[in-house]
Amino acid sequence: MWHAKSPEQVAEELDTSLTKGLSEDEAQRRLERYGPNQLKERPRPGFLERLWGQLNDFLILILIVAAIISGFLGWNEFRHTGEMTEFIDAIAIMTIVTLNAVLGMIQEGKAEEALAALKEMASPEATVIRDGHQRDIPASEIVAGDLVVLNTGDYVPADVRLVQSINLRIQEASLTGESVPVEKYAEDGVPEDAGVGDRSNCGHMSTTITYGRGRGIVFATGMDTEIGKIAEMIQTTEDDMTPLQLKLEQLGKWLGIGSLAICAAVGAIGIVRDTQLSILTTQGVGPYFSQSFDTIIEMFMVAVSLAIAAVPEGLPAVVTICLALGMQRMVKRHALIRQLPAVETLGSASTICSDKTGTLTQNEMTVTHVYADDTLFHVSGRGYEPDGSFHVDDEEIHPQNHPGLAKMGRAAMLCNDAQLESLDEEDTWSMIGDPTEGALVVMATKMDYWKDALEEEYPRVDEVPFDSKRKRMSTVNRLPDGSYEAYIKGAPDIMLDLCDRIYIKGQVEPLTPERRERILEMNSELASQALRVLAVAYRPLGEKPASANADDIEQNMIFLGLAGMIDPARPEVRDAIATARKASIRTAMVTGDYEATAVAIAKELNLLDGDGDLERRVLSGRDLDRLSDEELEERAEDVVVYARVSPEHKVRIVDAHKKRGHVVAMTGDGVNDAPALKRASIGVAMGITGTDVSKETADMVLTDDNYASIVSAVEEGRIIFSNIRRFVYYLLSCNIAEILILFLAMLLDWPLPLTAIQLLVLNLVTDGAPALALGMEKGTPGIMDRPPRPLDEPIINKEMIGATMVQAVVKTFGVLFAFRLGLNIFDELIHAQTLAYVTLSGQELFRAYTSRSIHIPLARLGLFSNRWMQWAVFGSLSVLMLTVYVPGLNTEVFSTFALTAKDWLIMVPLMLLPPVADELRKYVVLWWENRQA
Repeated sequence: MWHAKSPEQVAEELDTSLTKGLSEDEAQRRLERYGPNQLKERPRPGFLERLWGQLNDFLILILIVAAIISGFLGWNEFRHTGEMTEFIDAIAIMTIVTLNAVLGMIQEGKAEEALAALKEMASPEATVIRDGHQRDIPASEIVAGDLVVLNTGDYVPADVRLVQSINLRIQEASLTGESVPVEKYAEDGVPEDAGVGDRSNCGHMSTTITYGRGRGIVFATGMDTEIGKIAEMIQTTEDDMTPLQLKLEQLGKWLGIGSLAICAAVGAIGIVRDTQLSILTTQGVGPYFSQSFDTIIEMFMVAVSLAIAAVPEGLPAVVTICLALGMQRMVKRHALIRQLPAVETLGSASTICSDKTGTLTQNEMTVTHVYADDTLFHVSGRGYEPDGSFHVDDEEIHPQNHPGLAKMGRAAMLCNDAQLESLDEEDTWSMIGDPTEGALVVMATKMDYWKDALEEEYPRVDEVPFDSKRKRMSTVNRLPDGSYEAYIKGAPDIMLDLCDRIYIKGQVEPLTPERRERILEMNSELASQALRVLAVAYRPLGEKPASANADDIEQNMIFLGLAGMIDPARPEVRDAIATARKASIRTAMVTGDYEATAVAIAKELNLLDGDGDLERRVLSGRDLDRLSDEELEERAEDVVVYARVSPEHKVRIVDAHKKRGHVVAMTGDGVNDAPALKRASIGVAMGITGTDVSKETADMVLTDDNYASIVSAVEEGRIIFSNIRRFVYYLLSCNIAEILILFLAMLLDWPLPLTAIQLLVLNLVTDGAPALALGMEKGTPGIMDRPPRPLDEPIINKEMIGATMVQAVVKTFGVLFAFRLGLNIFDELIHAQTLAYVTLSGQELFRAYTSRSIHIPLARLGLFSNRWMQWAVFGSLSVLMLTVYVPGLNTEVFSTFALTAKDWLIMVPLMLLPPVADELRKYVVLWWENRQA
């Protein structure tokens, strides 16, 4: 609790001097004992550990086992026959496994990158006083007890208790979220329970000094600093599996267990049946065991074929590609996805915990109200853009027609050190200097005053700099006629005490008690709207003063007016929040700023509906500290504004919402947001104003820093999940049909209708391309009018199960009919297998069109409305024809026969059975739903 102690107490406890600092010998001993002032990085997992992390998936493990068995059988086949069919199967499966592992390992390393960004923010050098002498040293050599010197433009090299502060202001937005630099006072007493943003007598590592100077005693270095605590949280926060990953894992286990059970059953049936036949037909033990071994090998081959049929090898690849395509679409909507699963996770988001500064607001202080000429003017405009207008009662006015307003704007521009600059030809503007002064510069620019021209006409000849005790700044400027005027800006209450006159409508009049009371009332009204209010005044000097002396200049002043400013809400955010609310997505503001400011912005955005119960819906960091995790979880559903919160608070808030069953998206831009961004279901960083730390930690980066882009990304995420559900339904029905085809053929004691390599072609090529086309479907109307899907809702719902079974049965019948007919007519296994292979492939290609929706008929969707489907079907059909008709390739690799026109007459009607059955099912379901309604 160093902030709650006096400088003398801090110096005594750390055994250092307030004037001479530490000795060199003592500093060296402490450095050796406690280590350098650096952020420490936890050891990274090794290559094998990261590789196992990618392979430790039930579906992948089944594929690996199938590949190993296939490779073993392939080696046995090659030794006896010289053929390599099984080897090709094994190579194809392992290629899929390898590609998925490589993709996963490339996406690793978020925490390490975040730590690297944190390190780059650390100060490379620092100025300290040791043995009474000032010297520069590497910041890494600073130790607790060091007396550091702080000057404008420096980074604070460690956490310090200030012992001296002269007009000191520190920009702490990256740590606390507060939008303006914080004034610091070494003499302040601060309560023990004060949050980081309220410790006005401390400076913190990595923050920037924007004004003034000071000294401080270091009380924390490296990982013990506030930013070090954030680094620790980043490294220790575990990544949760996304809803899609959980559902795909469940699906993989279900498919894997089912396929293993079927394989075991088929293998057992085959071995028992053939063993019984062997006992009846052979004499002696030797022939019996020889026959049994051959049977076991044959059953292994059948089991491998069944495993390949049961496991959709193309599913991991199709999901990855579908997510990647969705990621590309999101880039066009200003959302850059860093982790592929985050694309879909957005679609299930039910709560958005949003930082205020730079996310809901513009992160640009803007004057919104001006009181001058005894009139309240409303100022329009966006951020630092100099385009804007002045209004009185919704009527636009020209500032130059109001002498008091115009003179106030000129005075505010001249008594100002900020500079407005145009960054490019597209009128992108930036502010150099203090944000508060910058707001006044933009206000004056909207009156058509431009700083360079105005300062050339009214050059500054002297000044009294801003002083945090005086709370004002003065300049002396020469007028075009050769006379001089002083311009002053500062805190309204203090400025009023120094004024005895007022400038109204071109006339200087006495500042009567009634007028003074009117100004104070207006100041209170503006402050109640969470506006930061400054007063502007001037004083004619006649001759140039010998020196700028505050006591001489800052008296008998003439009051000009008040300027109320705020970091305004983004204009598009209100509609985005309304859209999110319509989609049953809650938004909670989480900010380090003051409660009054946060509430004002929340009301402007309609986050607070004005029912007056702020106690229930607004929670401060100090109040949050008094709540247990269970109590916070109970209040999480009601609170929409969290103010003056710390990084630890943000993580607790995210956890509370997650415990309530929400999928939480956390937005932010500062270093302080990084742990919560990582802890959230999906972390969303700001691309323009965000720090490198927040970007490297987040799952998604908004390239336009626009909250509305989050809502667009949520819509895209919902579309992507619907598309994943479409092609899972499409792929799964084919795989179940393949299992039934092989299983029934075994029970009927038929030869296998499909070979392992043909199954691979079906799963990877013939099914894969249409599945990708299904992943390119556009969203159905009203997708944002529905609530987020429940977390426990599986990918395969009841409707999909029914539709899948209908498809599996119809396809199984068609393929087995074609196979049996081929055996009866042509009496040649390869010919019959080719009929089965092409029939099943054709069924899938035709059915891809009806799979574009599980319940909407194709007639409503439009046959050719998905142009990607045409290319997918054409490409798959071309590959199918190559495997059947290319000499050598067909018989040697794919075990197929060049089909004739007679064969196609048999197959085409059977190919059309599944899509016709699917469309009939849809119409029956719609008829039943209408009847029930």
